[in-house]
Amino acid sequence: MPALSHPFQPRAHSPDKPAFVMCASDETVTFGALEARANQGAHLLRVQGVGIGDHIAILMENRREFLELCFAADRAGVYYTTISTHLTEDEIAFILADCGAQLLIVSERCLPLAGHAVRRSGCALFRVGAGPEDVPDWMEAAARMPESPIADEAQGLDMLYSSGTTGRPKGIKWPLPQDAPGGRTMLIDLLTGLFGYDAETRYLSPAPLYHAAPLRHSMVTIKMGGTAYIMDRFDAAGALALIEKHRITHSQWVPTMFVRLLKLPEAERQGFDLSSMKMAVHAAAPCPPDIKHKMIDWWGEIIHEYYAGTENNGFTSITSAEWLAHPGSVGQAKLGTLHICDEDGNEVPVGQTGEVYFENGHQFAYHNDPEKTASCTNAQGWTTLGDIGRVDEEGYLYLTDRKSFVIISGGVNIYPQETEDVLLTHPAVMDTAVIGVPNEDFGEEVKAIVQLVPSNDPSDELAQSLIDYCRARLSPLKCPRSIDFNDALPRSATGKLYKRKLRNQYWKG
Repeated sequence: MPALSHPFQPRAHSPDKPAFVMCASDETVTFGALEARANQGAHLLRVQGVGIGDHIAILMENRREFLELCFAADRAGVYYTTISTHLTEDEIAFILADCGAQLLIVSERCLPLAGHAVRRSGCALFRVGAGPEDVPDWMEAAARMPESPIADEAQGLDMLYSSGTTGRPKGIKWPLPQDAPGGRTMLIDLLTGLFGYDAETRYLSPAPLYHAAPLRHSMVTIKMGGTAYIMDRFDAAGALALIEKHRITHSQWVPTMFVRLLKLPEAERQGFDLSSMKMAVHAAAPCPPDIKHKMIDWWGEIIHEYYAGTENNGFTSITSAEWLAHPGSVGQAKLGTLHICDEDGNEVPVGQTGEVYFENGHQFAYHNDPEKTASCTNAQGWTTLGDIGRVDEEGYLYLTDRKSFVIISGGVNIYPQETEDVLLTHPAVMDTAVIGVPNEDFGEEVKAIVQLVPSNDPSDELAQSLIDYCRARLSPLKCPRSIDFNDALPRSATGKLYKRKLRNQYWKG
């Protein structure tokens, strides 16, 4: 048994209690089973020559083996990189080579993507699920390993890549703790302190585990002795049904999920018993104030928001009660000290807009990219993720937009988030992106790309109606001069909008 100072492992909890449940199949993994499989996986990593400080990669949809692999690496002192299943072969090959993965473990569904990438990176390939004989089966090989802990247990870490919304994905690397696995970590202290994850938690994760927040919050829940319920993919009505069925206490969302929940017919969404919910956390993208007001009206003051990046160089959070008193804010700093700086890195007065920096946040580096690491650090040593915002007299942060999304029209900075928030309140709009497109006189002009609620059809009349809707609520400068309709917008599963892909369509040449 581990020392009392290292209680955050499956072995510390009742072996018959569910550690996590795959909601689509009701497949349940107990703490005892997770402990055994994590140990077997750690032994197999050592057999494959993967030692402390080495890297592996995981490419698969939400399935049982995903978390078991993460826990195996977590106790073997290994960096594990979880890769989005929506990437291309070239993007996967870049990540494998960049992180120096010695192994890639891939699901049968993603196996066709992996061959080209593995050949280019030179790492070994394993599969879970069905597949060709020449690709070894990870679970079959692991089943032959001992269920006891490896002799040289050490704390591993995820090394995740940014979503690449503004460029090529960047590997975000934290120093490995010099500690046995299952010890107290910054994430355990931060997330349990803010959101109350404990042995009674029943946590619903509706997003892909390859993203930072779903993975980290699920693993912290399990380490605290709670149970994580993992959806294979988000479905609005299905999520509400799962809350009722499993008496979910904690959940995590992104604003696009809130929009889809609110667009359900009133009678349908009011037909579920959601009374078990104590905490609904949201992050990843700005939430339009009108959407958040409606969610608080519906679910009550259980909605908590936070602002952070995969880097965790800083962290703010805000409760419902605080948000109602400071609408639009993402909260006060809970990790690091907030600073708002001008383009020269100098701090600006309270209330003025500038780039958001954190002082004394968590240490990180962009893997193999010292120039990128240096570019997000100012002369004082404070770091930024490139977001624009302001703080009020009480230290509450308000985000304006990402620096790279700012539209400059006739020399004036326009922050598209405000326009997007207005458009999302229109009953015909399911999703929207506001970008700058070429204008011969002003350099850029404002354009909105809109995904409609299915019962609506694109038309010139509807486009003009949406423009008029904005003009009634915003200054003319912020309003779109034109609107295009798309069937869907390019978003990650955590709600981040790939504006770069949209902008490229209008700026070619």
